[in-house]
Amino acid sequence: MSRWMSDANPVAPTPVQVWLGVGSNRGPSHAIFRRLLSRLAAHPYLKLVALSSWYYTEALGPGRQRRYLNAVFGVQTILSPQSLLRCLHRLEASCGRRRRLEKRWGPRRLDLDLLFYGQKIIHNRIIQLPHPRLQDRRFVLQPLAEVAADFWHPQCSKTVDTLLKEVDDTSRVVLVR
Repeated sequence: MSRWMSDANPVAPTPVQVWLGVGSNRGPSHAIFRRLLSRLAAHPYLKLVALSSWYYTEALGPGRQRRYLNAVFGVQTILSPQSLLRCLHRLEASCGRRRRLEKRWGPRRLDLDLLFYGQKIIHNRIIQLPHPRLQDRRFVLQPLAEVAADFWHPQCSKTVDTLLKEVDDTSRVVLVR
């Protein structure tokens, strides 16, 4: 039986390409990323197909915070957007994130943002697709452009590469060596 068809009720007959923003600035960020990669590799409905370099970025949000470690992952899945979001929250929790104890935009062990689900556009109280602020954030656009420069933003009607060239955000995004 195929890896994608092991569930009795698959959502789609073919996997959908999704893009995830990944960030961490609390705890051992490199180890947390490695743990996440191993959990993704073992997940029956998620197939990692692209991984950007890792970048150090300035923290946004309240007070002084440590810099973030950020990256973008490309994943194929048959999960619906809502099921995928629940899955991402479980992955965050399995890597030590406790959402209920965090301040909005505060430090976190792991943050997984669903940036794109194919070309789907959804706006409701549970899910926003594409991610509503990705076109304004260099720390998302730079790693995304590395792995998906020609990906077309369905609302902005521009490629990721164009969005990166036009972004007003001047925050530092430094390649981890």
